[in-house]
Amino acid sequence: MCAIHQPNFFPRLTTLAKLFAADYWIVLDDVQFTRRDYQHRARLAALDNPADRRWLTIPTHLPNGRQTLIREAMMPEPARSRERTARVLRQHYGASPHWPVFEQALTVVLDAFADGQTAAVAEASTRALLGLLGWRGHIVRSSGLPARPERSQRLADLAAAVRSRSYLCGTGGMRYLRPAPFAAYSITVMPPEEDVHAGQSRDDPRAPVIPKSVSSILVARSYGRPRSLTWAFFALKGRRFSRCRARSRRGRSRA
Repeated sequence: MCAIHQPNFFPRLTTLAKLFAADYWIVLDDVQFTRRDYQHRARLAALDNPADRRWLTIPTHLPNGRQTLIREAMMPEPARSRERTARVLRQHYGASPHWPVFEQALTVVLDAFADGQTAAVAEASTRALLGLLGWRGHIVRSSGLPARPERSQRLADLAAAVRSRSYLCGTGGMRYLRPAPFAAYSITVMPPEEDVHAGQSRDDPRAPVIPKSVSSILVARSYGRPRSLTWAFFALKGRRFSRCRARSRRGRSRA
């Protein structure tokens, strides 16, 4: 199974759950960069009051204006952005007893600033979170795969390029996706993760166990709307990811 998604800077719970459920994450890096989106900013929640939220943004220069592709977006001051990212994250989560675990994973993210590419940092942040959750999938970039331009056809071509039998589609994609290009490849389109894990028992023995020491990192509890909080997935003890993963495996066996 594969998921196709733009690189997000410390992605939201729903995005991370979709990627965790897949065997392949195809990083969509050759489409237009979108400002004021999660491609270069993350929403942080305070440890003592998760309802208190703020944005952490990477200033980004688009050398080709609105036509700039994600992989072409650059940081005008990467060293300054690196320092600010490290400082803000420490200010928000340094008091957590689990900070040392996350800080170790954060090192790779901070190192990615040296390339000057916003997408490299966003991808590294997602890799870090998936790594903490024990994901063992593969990551490839769309810019290195053959695909035709039409939106649905492009996604089908990318899924076929990694020999995927199933495509895990997000909520937004289900609104416009044409099934014909996928049917031509005999690729099953899986529904959004809210439906993927519907009816799945929390006690399903096939669901992988995510250590509580990892799943409780940085955020002790979740309030309000956790999907809007970058770090809220740590409060869910891995259940959502486990159910999504187990259900997707059942879908692959049917495909």
